[in-house]
Amino acid sequence: MKTLQKTLIALAAGSLLSMGAQAAVSYGNGYTGQPYVGAKVGQFDLDVDGADDPTAYGVYAGYNFDPNFGMEAEFVGSDDADYRGGDIDAKTYGAYGTYRYAFPNTGLYAKGKLGVARTEIEATGTSPAGFYNGSNKDTSLAGGVGLGYSVNPNFSVEAEYDKLGSDADLMTVGAQLKF
Repeated sequence: MKTLQKTLIALAAGSLLSMGAQAAVSYGNGYTGQPYVGAKVGQFDLDVDGADDPTAYGVYAGYNFDPNFGMEAEFVGSDDADYRGGDIDAKTYGAYGTYRYAFPNTGLYAKGKLGVARTEIEATGTSPAGFYNGSNKDTSLAGGVGLGYSVNPNFSVEAEYDKLGSDADLMTVGAQLKF
């Protein structure tokens, strides 16, 4: 992953942490909305022949309006993976509506999300015709499913699978801090 991308991820996470601490809202029904921020790591599964799958790193932020429904935004980038004598990398930006189902008395929950994601895949390398530099950018409907565990009321861990349009899937594990 490029140094600029890592710096932007760190700055975004720091900004979200400071803003999120002030964002709790009481709805008057006994539930206070809950903002959260998180980080994830995993692997892209790209639909590109001959390409290794790049390692993915990301940050996300969300807001639970009630115990079940919320919204989430994320950025996930990758390191460079091998592709035909060159490199391939991917990144995605997404905005989702989320639904969580908590399994009673366990701390476990199932999560689903549906929204829009922009996925960008860039490749450089060589071919019999010579050097090439190409990219594919796609904005499409995206969604995911996951399983999480609330360690305590303010911290949880999640494993997630996301379908990002027709060219990429994403499998991650992550952790989130709730305010």
